[in-house]
Amino acid sequence: QVQLVESGGGLVQAGGSLRLSCAASGRTFSRYTMGWFRQAPGKERDFVAGISSGGGSTYYADSVKGRFTISRDNAKNTVYLQMNSLKPEDTAVYYCAANGIYGQKLASSYDYWGQGTQVTVSS
Repeated sequence: QVQLVESGGGLVQAGGSLRLSCAASGRTFSRYTMGWFRQAPGKERDFVAGISSGGGSTYYADSVKGRFTISRDNAKNTVYLQMNSLKPEDTAVYYCAANGIYGQKLASSYDYWGQGTQVTVSS
């Protein structure tokens, strides 16, 4: 019903910045709580950031608070993740997710997922 496509991943040195984008299909994007998750090799998929349907409220994992910013442009059906002051431990595949429950950090609360984009932070 909803397709999500992430872009903007790549290789960056520690301390650098990267901006991820997630383009969504469908006519109901503006109704969805949106989120970003990440998964490093051998680890579980972890919550990164969430944003309410209108974009007025956001919440973050403690590990990225103050460094990452989630935003959305409902006119473009797009959600963004601005990542600053990147650390090697931020290295992971980053996934965009749609139709979650606002305020929750569980992957199981989201209904739709993108294919992911690789972010690698070198020392």
